Amino acid sequence: MSEHAAQPPVVVIGAGPIGLAAAAHLLERGLEPLVLEAGPAAGAAVRQWSHVRLFSPWAEVIDPAAERLLARTGWTRPDGATYPSGADWVEQYLQPLADALGARVRYSRQVTGVARAGRDLVVDAGRAEQPFTVHVEHADGSAERILARSVLDASGTWATPNPLGANGLPALGERAAADRISYRVPDLTDPAVRARHAGRRTAVVGSGASAFTALAQLADLAADTPGTHTVWVLRRGITGSTYGGGPADELPARGALGLRAKAAVEDGHATALTGFRTAAVERAGERLVLVSEEGHRSDPVDQVVVLTGLRPDLSFLSEVRLGLDERLQAPAALAPLIDPNQHSCGTVYPHGAAELSQPERDFYLLGAKSYGRAPTFLAMTGYEQVRSVAAALAGDREAAARVELVLPETGVCGGAGLYDQPDAAQGGGGGCCSIPAAPEVLSIGLGAPATTPVTATGSGCC
Repeated sequence: MSEHAAQPPVVVIGAGPIGLAAAAHLLERGLEPLVLEAGPAAGAAVRQWSHVRLFSPWAEVIDPAAERLLARTGWTRPDGATYPSGADWVEQYLQPLADALGARVRYSRQVTGVARAGRDLVVDAGRAEQPFTVHVEHADGSAERILARSVLDASGTWATPNPLGANGLPALGERAAADRISYRVPDLTDPAVRARHAGRRTAVVGSGASAFTALAQLADLAADTPGTHTVWVLRRGITGSTYGGGPADELPARGALGLRAKAAVEDGHATALTGFRTAAVERAGERLVLVSEEGHRSDPVDQVVVLTGLRPDLSFLSEVRLGLDERLQAPAALAPLIDPNQHSCGTVYPHGAAELSQPERDFYLLGAKSYGRAPTFLAMTGYEQVRSVAAALAGDREAAARVELVLPETGVCGGAGLYDQPDAAQGGGGGCCSIPAAPEVLSIGLGAPATTPVTATGSGCC
């Protein structure tokens, strides 16, 4: 639809799980969606971690409105009790859903800016009455502007991983060592990727589900290939909660993943370098050495896998009035519910249009992007978000305010802010995770390995 169209659509940025679900809900509400996807196919980000298995089963990663739309196409629902890989999610759900939406989904459309038509960020007069104008670049370099009655940004955070530096900025030398640093769980089914890690030392930096997955997969490689070893770099110490909830986690596959990481350490395939906050990366011949903020140095490694979380890309929203929490970069009303400085990964209450609304009327951040830098997003949460927002845009305030989702407990896990403060929230006695005065190399762990490493992008606890 061009800028001169009489009735602008609701533009949805991103054809991932949440963006496509948003389109399905909008259609049920009689609103016309237009989904703009930067990649060449649906679920472009998910395709990049297609080798990774989710820790949520099919029953928890299919949106109800999307399922109703798919049912009309003769789609067969996967077994709800089984756990899909990223590839399964794309092939059996996301791409069929995008196909069912038809021409409402447009690929190779990179959104470069969103604004009110004829109004920059400063102008108040008549602002709310103006449609949005969405600036888009095509793969061939051409550009267009699309008018929208509302904009739902479900573009996710996959494209903007956090850097290695513990202060949130790239470590000194990080960019120069880019040939040996990656920010994704390695796909060891790819021969070229496997060759970079087989028989070599890899540093894995991070403490969440993605790091657990990397530890587990590299441990499998070590069992097959002598000389393969992982150095697990942690900014804090090891405690009982480091590996997540284990058997107490109400997402059983996530608990099993933590046990798998434990086994990697216990079996000697990985050692933990704790209390290590990276400030610099130095070359040591063909290898790399990590240097902490206190000047401690790691042993040389061949590769570094940085899995320290993700952050939202807000660069194309500079002309939109946003009300974001200054720490999490999440909507201000949502931030207290998900802030790891305040919560120990307890239940995140279902939320919707009220918590996601912005000073810019009819503009919403949805999905993983709505969580900013917080790490606890689940697909089920995003599906509840889009249900509520679609209802609000259709004028059904009662449905928008209603809660239609019951989330599982997140298990035993602590937030980053609490972990970073010895004795925090514990009244002494070492806190939920004490930080050693100097880095320690540990080889500990309990529990038996799970059969399959699992994780979920944008999800997890801690």
